[in-house]
Amino acid sequence: MFTGIVQTKAELTAIADKAAFRQLTLQPGAAHLQNLSRGASIAVNGVCLTVTDFDSNAGWVCFDVIAETLSKTNLGGLKVGDAVNFERSLSFGSELGGHIVSGHIQTTATITAVDKSTNNCAMRLTLAPEYMRYILSKGFIAVEGCSLTVGETYADGFSLYLIPETLAVTTLGQKQPGDILNIELDQQTQTIVQTVERIMAERFTATTT
Repeated sequence: MFTGIVQTKAELTAIADKAAFRQLTLQPGAAHLQNLSRGASIAVNGVCLTVTDFDSNAGWVCFDVIAETLSKTNLGGLKVGDAVNFERSLSFGSELGGHIVSGHIQTTATITAVDKSTNNCAMRLTLAPEYMRYILSKGFIAVEGCSLTVGETYADGFSLYLIPETLAVTTLGQKQPGDILNIELDQQTQTIVQTVERIMAERFTATTT
């Protein structure tokens, strides 16, 4: 599990295509790999990946990413030299500054507009309409692994308002219209919406039979 509080930006330093997966090597720096072990979970652009190799002194870490993950997220479009958002998994006793994030991406969204001022950035994203029932104004959402608050909602998307700290620490400050972002919906919101929909459907069926 994660909090959606991105700890650093890591550079993608190597890509190796294998028979059934793609190996990604990231360079987050030695400070972000202390007490790491093989098999640990790390969120990369919000995607929960398993550590397969690392050197904490040299500051690099490797992940094997299967075809399903590459096709369903933006990890398949990464190139050497790209920066990604990097978050170690939540440990007991840690401060929960964002919201509970699983690292399981449900869909992607496309940036359609970015409006930057001196201290703020407004961003509008579009995504498939079937996901919009889970996105509420002022509700939680994870975008590229970042725990964010939804601004306005529309039939085909939503807006975000990003503070300078978010722009500086994460990759969102470099995003432009046309870029594709990983989206993880808030699990609690999903559960409530699906439960209400199921109950309403059952009641409608009961009253019409």
